[in-house]
Amino acid sequence: MLVILGMVTFLDRINISVAGSSIMHDLNLSPSEWGWVQSAFILSYGLMQIPMGALGDRFGHRKILAAIVLWWSAFTAFTGLAGGLASLLVIRFMFGIGEAGSSPCSTGVISRWFEKGEVGKAQGYVWAASRMGGALTPFVVIPVMMWVGWRSAFYLLGALGVIWAVVWYFYYRDTEIGPTHKVEKLKHGMQEGIWKVILMNKQFWLICGMYFFYAFGSWFFFSWFPTFMELGRGFDKTELTYAVAVPFIMSMIGNIAGGHLTDKLTNRYGIKVGRKALGSTSLAVSAVCMFLAAFIPGKMAVFVFLSLCFGIFDLMLPSAWALCIDLGKRHAGTLSGAMNTAGNIGGFCCGILFGELVQQSGNYNLPLYMIAVMLIVSAVLFAFINPEKPIISDE
Repeated sequence: MLVILGMVTFLDRINISVAGSSIMHDLNLSPSEWGWVQSAFILSYGLMQIPMGALGDRFGHRKILAAIVLWWSAFTAFTGLAGGLASLLVIRFMFGIGEAGSSPCSTGVISRWFEKGEVGKAQGYVWAASRMGGALTPFVVIPVMMWVGWRSAFYLLGALGVIWAVVWYFYYRDTEIGPTHKVEKLKHGMQEGIWKVILMNKQFWLICGMYFFYAFGSWFFFSWFPTFMELGRGFDKTELTYAVAVPFIMSMIGNIAGGHLTDKLTNRYGIKVGRKALGSTSLAVSAVCMFLAAFIPGKMAVFVFLSLCFGIFDLMLPSAWALCIDLGKRHAGTLSGAMNTAGNIGGFCCGILFGELVQQSGNYNLPLYMIAVMLIVSAVLFAFINPEKPIISDE
């Protein structure tokens, strides 16, 4: 169910990026205005990560996930009703409130249903599914757009989320189970003063900083990437289907491989190698690929290097989210929500700065150099995290 949710989440999220050029044309939006449309979602998505993660930890993920998926599915459908910049900004902001709960609540489910040696793989498959959703989006959205227009694509995808929410509510149960502990009802609630403990811990700020700079790069692929390939490098609609899908497939492979690698390396060499070394190295190599994508002209070069970049830096994603379980223990949903909040602030900045740089310079390559620098900073911060020192202990 979490794998399917990962796909639905990104189908609903990436569809507006795939339809970007058509929406900009129909609603007469400039690159700068389109940057604000992208960032309206990222803003609410980032602001609501912590509240949604805490709600899931406290009231249970059965009710909370069902409710938020229904919420964002409704606003996915409402996107097809937008008549201009103002309505689109409001709809995308409300859409982001719902989607904010997907990742932290999924992490909370994983922390309660999987053993420590399996959480990396579980995170890897869930995140890989989200990338598969991104890869499938152009194959769903572009044919629908060409047949009945971009608005109908949002109505179709909104219906998928409703189906998932109904099945989840009747299928899932908030229990803990595993070979090393008894089956018991999920304990809700948070310790008194837990935020004081979190905010005073240096590790917390390193994780948030690392994810801020990583997400600055990853949100390029979730927001501007299809528009960049079409308007910046000259891909037409038919080429765009595969030009967008292949990098997301590479990211899917990276997540699955990263999930297996982080658990295998952790079991063999310890958690510092399995989490920290893998994450930091992946980010550094991906920064090189991003730089080369900006520096080397041509359609094929940018396709190859951006595909490699997306696949390589997502090798670290299961490690980062597994860290939230390692360091946050039973408050993993809350900690992962905080980490993802920081990431989405980075994504918000990326969406706006990308549009402003293009608007002012007319050069779509310039923002890629900026993203490469951000990935290097993320790699350095990841190297300073100590996964052996929990932020919140079970005691």
